[in-house]
Amino acid sequence: MKNVFLLCACFLLLLNCEKEPLAIEICLQKGNPSLIPDVQSLLLGEGSFTLSKSTEIHFQNNIERKDFFTSEISEIQDSLVSNAKVNHLNFKINKDVKGGLEAYKLDISSKSIEVSANSEIGLFWGIQTLKQLCYQYLDSSTLQVQIPELQIKDHPRFEHRGMLLDVCRHFFDKNIVKKYIDLLAYYKMNILHWHLTEDQGWRIEIDKYPKLIDVAAWRADTSGEKYGGYYSKEDIREIVEYALDRNITIIPEIELPGHSQAAIAAYPYLSCSGDSVDVVNDWGVFKEIYCAGNDSTFDFIENVLLEVMDLFPSKYIHIGGDEAPKYRWENCEKCQNRILKEGLKDEHELQSYFITRIEKFLNKNGRDLIGWDEILEGGLSPNATVQSWRGMEHGKTAAEQDHKVIMSPTSHSYFDYDLASIDLKKVYEFNPITRDLAEDKMKYILGGECNLWSEHIPTEENLDSKVFPRILAMTEVLWRYPKERNFKSFYDKVQSQYPFLKSKNVAYGLESVAASIVPLYSMGKSKIKLEPGLTNLELSYRKNDSDEFVLYQNPIFLNFSGKLQVQAKKNGKKYGPILSQNIRVHKALNSKPNYFSNYNSWYEGGGDMALVNGFLGSLDFRDGNWQGFFGDDLEIVLEMGQKKTISDVWFNFYQYNNAWIFLPKSVEIFASTDGKIWEKLAGEVLKDKSKIRGKFIEPVHLLIYPETEVKFLKIKAKNVSVVPNWHEAAGSKAWIFIDEIIVH
Repeated sequence: MKNVFLLCACFLLLLNCEKEPLAIEICLQKGNPSLIPDVQSLLLGEGSFTLSKSTEIHFQNNIERKDFFTSEISEIQDSLVSNAKVNHLNFKINKDVKGGLEAYKLDISSKSIEVSANSEIGLFWGIQTLKQLCYQYLDSSTLQVQIPELQIKDHPRFEHRGMLLDVCRHFFDKNIVKKYIDLLAYYKMNILHWHLTEDQGWRIEIDKYPKLIDVAAWRADTSGEKYGGYYSKEDIREIVEYALDRNITIIPEIELPGHSQAAIAAYPYLSCSGDSVDVVNDWGVFKEIYCAGNDSTFDFIENVLLEVMDLFPSKYIHIGGDEAPKYRWENCEKCQNRILKEGLKDEHELQSYFITRIEKFLNKNGRDLIGWDEILEGGLSPNATVQSWRGMEHGKTAAEQDHKVIMSPTSHSYFDYDLASIDLKKVYEFNPITRDLAEDKMKYILGGECNLWSEHIPTEENLDSKVFPRILAMTEVLWRYPKERNFKSFYDKVQSQYPFLKSKNVAYGLESVAASIVPLYSMGKSKIKLEPGLTNLELSYRKNDSDEFVLYQNPIFLNFSGKLQVQAKKNGKKYGPILSQNIRVHKALNSKPNYFSNYNSWYEGGGDMALVNGFLGSLDFRDGNWQGFFGDDLEIVLEMGQKKTISDVWFNFYQYNNAWIFLPKSVEIFASTDGKIWEKLAGEVLKDKSKIRGKFIEPVHLLIYPETEVKFLKIKAKNVSVVPNWHEAAGSKAWIFIDEIIVH
């Protein structure tokens, strides 16, 4: 295939040196139409239509965007040769096309192509389908496009089909934003949710508050150098117009009351304390939020929103509303006075007051409010639309209250998560409508979004590899919404998109992790199962660096300590990096655990057997091996089966205080032979390392002397309970993370 690409490109350069060989570079395999998103209805004929440079384009019924529509087709047409026989491509407004403003019809016969819709929005989507067909059916021998006769009737299932782009944690210039607008349009996504303000940077020029771009747009990075950027009003108007031409609505997000430290760094009077602070140069949730007791805060926000509304014509303005620690409000006299004056119950109702006050201002100016699902807390403001990210239940609750909902749960929609958490198949399985939602409430589900939070996405290449190919599954779900999901068929279609993405300089990533390394319990024996991420992958493994890789065929007995490494191959070529899993064999392996405190459902570490499966965690606390306890102590009893003599117990605890994960205060172990009478064997008060930044693993080793026979082993670890007062998220619940209880 590479030789075909090169041959096509060479032909084109000889024929037309002034034209970039875009269409020629993406010769695809012929066959049945392969479209993403798939269409609602397609009837295939027997003949074909030949698109060439000679094909004439005609417009009927007062179509305004003739030049733009022509340019969309000429991107392909100008790279083709002329044909002796002239044929026709017709665009037509037809009010009889069913399915709403975004619906269209595409009729292709041997003599002509007709794209019809009841609006120019529908015509644009029809053009995107036609472009995909052109790229697929390019004839490399004639340098013409031969599209089969067909009839398509198409419309979207959901009206809100979006992608969130966070440009605050890391900044992306306007050309990258435009690139993504083009890609969203090509795959019939219609919303760019633009996250413009954060603790780590303010990215939008506001005339009334010049310090927002002089101060709030910049931070000191880890090397101490100045990092940041912003979009001028001229930039934003240019991008908004560019998006509108392509049927993309940009919804700006101006975060409040939390995630606002950059603005407070520029204007300290916006905070409860009035103290000077820096723009944040790290990741996490921070206690500095807008003061809810100060009317000047609302004056600032309203003035900002007036300028935002002047720049963005969208119906919706997103105000965030998520992850707002209440520590400052709890200790602020002005906020407490506001609670008393307004007859509010607590700080959660104060947040509801804050959101409702801003919503009334937006409504008065003809706009509607969107907020993250935390805006449900303390009572939902009257006309708010809820974006549900902490699972689907909050969205379901909002829909049951007759509020509009956008679904973007962390389970399926957070593309900054790695492939082990969310891969192409997981996104393809996404259903924005929960099964138990009453039929008369389904109309409140507007659609969904994929979210790109950019803490760990510093470059365009990182962004591309996170978004693609996973967004292809999201657009399939939100446009086509197939009731029956066939991942193999969809996966094959995805392969056909890679030449196009490459031609657009998209550094797309993998579809899945190469493999999952899974603990397996069979007849009292511990084993390791390797599961390929895709059915067409071949897996090999080795138990240490010096061994040769051997083909995986059957589960591996867990009878060794060390490093298990796995390499996948796809069509004989390496697929993804080598995966590693640290393994420890010990006496509590495969014991029966009894939990007296509950691990959190977000960090199960593999469920009840997580702490006795022999798998150690890495510095990535989302690697599936760490078990998290949120605000609670850890208490667990291991039933060892028969009596065992033990001499020491090891634990690994994790700390990353930016994510509120701290080492426990203390650890204790107790022994019993009957599970009723307990004897303390050992304990340790851990040194306070809570202020140490960064991620690290802390091993704790408890010696037992003399060696003791036990049948039951109880482990207790004391949580710090709440994030300390010196921390940016003071007052929030704290985590304990542990990966294994290693008994010798």
